[in-house]
Amino acid sequence: MFQFIIIHMRKNPDRDYDIIIVGAGIVGLTIAKLFGNTALSVALIDKNEPSSHVVLGKGRDQHFDPRVSALSIASKNILKDLNAWHSISQGRLCDYRDMQVWDADGTGQINFSAKELGHQELGVIVENSLLLSALTKALAKETNIDFLFPYSIAELVETKSNVKLKTTDGIEITTKLVIAADGSNSKIRDLAGFSIREWDYDHHAIVTTVKTQQAHGKVALQRFIETGPLAFLPLLMNSEDEDQNYCSIVWSATPERANELMGLDNAEFCKDLNQSIECRFGEIISCAERYCFPLKQRHALEYAKGKIVLAGDAAHSIHPLAGQGVNLGFLDAVALVSEVSDGLDAGREIFDPVVLNRYQRKRQTHNLSTMWLMEGFKRLFAENALSVRWLRNLGMNGLDSLPAAKNYLARRAMGINS
Repeated sequence: MFQFIIIHMRKNPDRDYDIIIVGAGIVGLTIAKLFGNTALSVALIDKNEPSSHVVLGKGRDQHFDPRVSALSIASKNILKDLNAWHSISQGRLCDYRDMQVWDADGTGQINFSAKELGHQELGVIVENSLLLSALTKALAKETNIDFLFPYSIAELVETKSNVKLKTTDGIEITTKLVIAADGSNSKIRDLAGFSIREWDYDHHAIVTTVKTQQAHGKVALQRFIETGPLAFLPLLMNSEDEDQNYCSIVWSATPERANELMGLDNAEFCKDLNQSIECRFGEIISCAERYCFPLKQRHALEYAKGKIVLAGDAAHSIHPLAGQGVNLGFLDAVALVSEVSDGLDAGREIFDPVVLNRYQRKRQTHNLSTMWLMEGFKRLFAENALSVRWLRNLGMNGLDSLPAAKNYLARRAMGINS
């Protein structure tokens, strides 16, 4: 059964707000919730109705959302602080306690273990629909937030004192600060004239849910194949699921290979997939509908310009091979709201460039370092030269034998310091 979240939407919005957040995805909802219960008047705008934000039922007849997020411990703690984690924990999620990473061309492998780190889990796999539902439910109680759905922004004009937004319906709204959280193809970013660096990864990602013969045991898998990395993320049908034989997969491959895989029927695809993951969970019994999309890296040269600020995928989008995109977005949200709040406490304007530049400096360095690390991994494992493959395998095995270095990388991915 599906549980719909009812929120109160304004059909006739106020004409003036302190903050307008464009994009009611995970990052936009998080920012809005962080600004909740304050003296600020905030509007959250999205082009889609929120009725798609549902909590998936717990019965075995329900399909998994093909879009899942691998939440770090830091992201989980943020959701707890937002009073959203309780709703998520009542739904369908799976903590993963181990991760096996290995190279298809050789014997190199690394094994990460939560037990070695003194934690119960490395992270948690959560369906995006559940995240959206929990955040919407937590936000619905905030009286200073207006929900403006569905509204699409057509024009943006910045003046000395505010920003004027005009919707495709002809409604004009003004605000002191616009926060663009409207995704990697951000309309606000384009309207405001932000410059971005963009390049094609020459990879397409295939996502789907598969059922395996053997239990995953809350282990995540990642195999680096010549044509691109393949990840298996464990899922649970419900908290009492003893079979543990569902996984969400993200298969990044060259466009030619991705097109070949998408052209297979389900039986052929499952057979190819099973060979590619080396039968780690036994036979692939079935797969759900497959989705395929091109992967691009984008990074805004500035996160803040005038009275416009970018967050989440509007500011940066990276390769999904380590599942860090949503976690970077959560950290953006916390940093942005923290800097704006501190600036207001110090008597500064909400759009003060000093405040927004502090946010940019705090997040841009971390995001760039993560992006370049992912790009380095992608390039390293795409290299087929024999000498590089030998060094790559030697390095993986060497790192696996150095617990201090290996666990440092794991803690960084988890967003924890101890």
